[in-house]
Amino acid sequence: MPSQSSVDAKIEQLLTYMRSAGLKRTRQRELVARVVLGDNQHAKVEEIYAAARRIDPRVGYSTVYRTLRILKDAGLVVELQFGDGLTRYEPELGEHHHDHLICTSCRKIVEFESEEIEARQAEIAREHGFRVDSHKHELYGLCPDCQ
Repeated sequence: MPSQSSVDAKIEQLLTYMRSAGLKRTRQRELVARVVLGDNQHAKVEEIYAAARRIDPRVGYSTVYRTLRILKDAGLVVELQFGDGLTRYEPELGEHHHDHLICTSCRKIVEFESEEIEARQAEIAREHGFRVDSHKHELYGLCPDCQ
């Protein structure tokens, strides 16, 4: 879980972005942003909506979708698609890059970091004269529980 001070800093970034984009600050948008930025999971829209409604039952789906778009445009969340037709959201909190293992049976998602993989990817890009702006590494298979 991200620290409260980290989430507060990201909320300030969001508010700065919203002011510069001429977007209205609302309590419900800020609530949805806190739910997303305070959870380091790979949350689906329905999960974000349910968590926000536990705090304020007046939050609607449209507020969640609009807030997620704003968070993405502000560079504060990343959209993830793992081949099951669902979009997940993960906060971009400036932590180390990580990749994902995805179980094709139970849909469990495991994050991992590998300096060796990162170094090899950079080496391959250099060998081909390629400048990498971003990447994602996803491995699909069966988790230990589903094997």
